Amino acid sequence: MKRLKAYIQLTRPLNLAIAFLSIFIGGFVTGTIHPVIKLLLASFSGVFIAAGANSINDYFDVAIDRINRPQRPLPSGRIAPKQAQRFSIILFGAGVFVSLFIHCAGFFIALGSAILLYLYSDRLKRTVLWGNITVAFVSGLAFLYGGLAVGRLAQAAVVGVFAFFFHLGREIIKDVEDMEGDRSQGVHTLPVRYGIKTAVGWATAVLVLLMGITPIPYVLKMFSLVYFLIVLAGVDLFLLYVLLSMWHTPEPRNLGRLAVMMKVDMLVGLLAVYLGR
Repeated sequence: MKRLKAYIQLTRPLNLAIAFLSIFIGGFVTGTIHPVIKLLLASFSGVFIAAGANSINDYFDVAIDRINRPQRPLPSGRIAPKQAQRFSIILFGAGVFVSLFIHCAGFFIALGSAILLYLYSDRLKRTVLWGNITVAFVSGLAFLYGGLAVGRLAQAAVVGVFAFFFHLGREIIKDVEDMEGDRSQGVHTLPVRYGIKTAVGWATAVLVLLMGITPIPYVLKMFSLVYFLIVLAGVDLFLLYVLLSMWHTPEPRNLGRLAVMMKVDMLVGLLAVYLGR
């Protein structure tokens, strides 16, 4: 039972729930969930790929996590690194296999996402911004994956753009939290290379841009007033708090707290899209 719990923790269940909802809502916001079986297949395919990505990330980051997150399954010794690597390959394979039952384009999106996420953990994460952009791109692609499953892309693409900027800002903030472990392993993220203030400045620019474009779907009548009100109160005002907090206290511990809060706030954004379609 302890081993099973460790494997579940390795996949990061909250992230998987967000991945499932992102893909499903990517189809739902287009105005239909039919064929629902393909939308569900896309959602579960995305969950498997996300679980594989989280597992392989811990495999490559075991030395860093001994400093940043010693309670994780690998640095705590509950799972051996090789077991995590094999587990991730099985999960990636399952996600790509399930995509075969959606359509040809879905297969290539799933395969491309799996490859990008593997490369992210292996090398892109250790570069300035490229790792952040990769995670943000795949996160935005999840909505297109859902829209493609039901044969519609326009509204799903709009939400995907929002998701890209939200995740990009969060990933930059999260890099500040991980600075100590990253620096010890020669990982050259934005805050490690150029300092915390520069990273906070980049995150601010990304999130301000996001706040500026969130009203556009309401103005263009793609989403209802309900969407606008929830986004304004639950996303934009929250992001304003994030900006003020990280400039007031630009320390790794505080920025780590904000990154966790942003993960939860993703669900508010998904709710806005769901209710305001």
